[in-house]
Amino acid sequence: MKKNLNSFIILLTTIFLTIEVIMNSEEVIDSARFSFTIWKDNIFPTLFPFFVASNLLIRYGFVEIIGEFLKPFMYKVFKIKGECAFVLILSMLSGFPSSSKYTKELYDNGIINEKEASKLLTFTHFPNPLFVIGTVSVLFLNNKFLGYIILISLYLSNIIIGIIFRNYYVSNNDNNGISIKNAFNKVKKRYRENENFGSVLTKTLLDSVNLLLLILGTISLFLIVNKLITNLLNFNDLNRALFSGFLEMTGGLKYVSLLGIDINIKILFTTMILAFGGLSVHTQIYSIIADTKIKYLPFFIARLLHIVLSGGIVYLLFQVFEF
Repeated sequence: MKKNLNSFIILLTTIFLTIEVIMNSEEVIDSARFSFTIWKDNIFPTLFPFFVASNLLIRYGFVEIIGEFLKPFMYKVFKIKGECAFVLILSMLSGFPSSSKYTKELYDNGIINEKEASKLLTFTHFPNPLFVIGTVSVLFLNNKFLGYIILISLYLSNIIIGIIFRNYYVSNNDNNGISIKNAFNKVKKRYRENENFGSVLTKTLLDSVNLLLLILGTISLFLIVNKLITNLLNFNDLNRALFSGFLEMTGGLKYVSLLGIDINIKILFTTMILAFGGLSVHTQIYSIIADTKIKYLPFFIARLLHIVLSGGIVYLLFQVFEF
């Protein structure tokens, strides 16, 4: 009964949205064009190289090497395996939703279990630094320095979340210390398990492009839905900016930048929207981990914490710097 009701609701919603798309075709096209521009200019060129490189690094043993050297730090701070440092570092460089892809790759390769993966997702949700500095701070806020303030707030709050969740699931502690020999033994084992390089590269390219197309489709869908809903409900500028940020981050950030409010409040709203990521990014992450046992709920709870913590940190930074 519940399944039939859900299907009926989805059907009615789809019919309604289809009618709205037909009646607002020009605005829908503009939204789709904007999403493709963002994807083409920012998302694809920044994420595609990282997606390909990360898969190859995992398949050829880099994770085991970096994990061995960072094992003491990762366990002492987060009580998690050293190999998870790979996801932490690459996510800082490439931005979401890449953390879910890297986490799933570790999970699929048997390096971490589902509980470690669920925990890892909670504190590796970082925006792309090039997007924050280049697009958000320069294009939207007209001040490059603000991008660094926002990044500091988001990075520090994520580390705090990792510490908060450190006891969510505690990985087995290897007290043998750093062992280069042990790391290379693991690398040799992975080499023996690998397919030939041509097959690995082909699969890596296909997986990366398919994921990027999923991201494009999700962004386009949420931007179109956001445009239709905001037009229908006739929001004021502030409510439109916040609602847009809740649905799709990029549109929300753009609308926030256009608000006639104090720059400090703009920075606060911008930071909080980036911390949550928008339902569009959440949908992407949920889709990536959907065929695994990795849990989404801890990630969602962590994002609510992220909003509060990053907002608090950026507010404290207001007291130090004048914008």
